[in-house]
Amino acid sequence: MHLTTDPETCVGSGQCALALPEVFDQDDDTGIVVLLDAHPAREFHRDVHEAVRLCPVRALTVVDT
Repeated sequence: MHLTTDPETCVGSGQCALALPEVFDQDDDTGIVVLLDAHPAREFHRDVHEAVRLCPVRALTVVDT
């Protein structure tokens, strides 16, 4: 799995960080998504897909490898 974010699209809703804080965080000043792990462990794959689904502006992209 390879994960990317689009900070230009992100509106800082925080749904990804709430869903999976092991992989996503938010910038303290702007609230914009911060990717902590672009290649999360298999144990997080289902939750990554859920975080991607929850993003209201589709600022997250996942490619299963």
